Amino acid sequence: MSDHKGASLVLAALPPAKTLIADRGYDSTGFRQALAAKGIEPCIPSSRSRKIPYAYDKALYRQRHKVENLFAKLKDWRRIATRYDRCAHTYFSAISIAAAVIFWL
Repeated sequence: MSDHKGASLVLAALPPAKTLIADRGYDSTGFRQALAAKGIEPCIPSSRSRKIPYAYDKALYRQRHKVENLFAKLKDWRRIATRYDRCAHTYFSAISIAAAVIFWL
């Protein structure tokens, strides 16, 4: 399943937002229209195969690496990477503690 098809399934559960920053895997006309219907501005670079590329805020897109780096650092924590915790609330607590320590260091 491609990224934009999976994202379309959870689009209704998204909290209110002004902008959605995503990579080229989410570039589809249908997904962009669904975001526009919810009042969310997509910050998605166009795929290379698109004949007429969409404009996007390049400065805002550069901020995406901060989120990517946090996920990379979270995967360094063995408990989170292998998901030792069975309960979702315990797993979320472990992620919260790890994120706080990463932010503090």
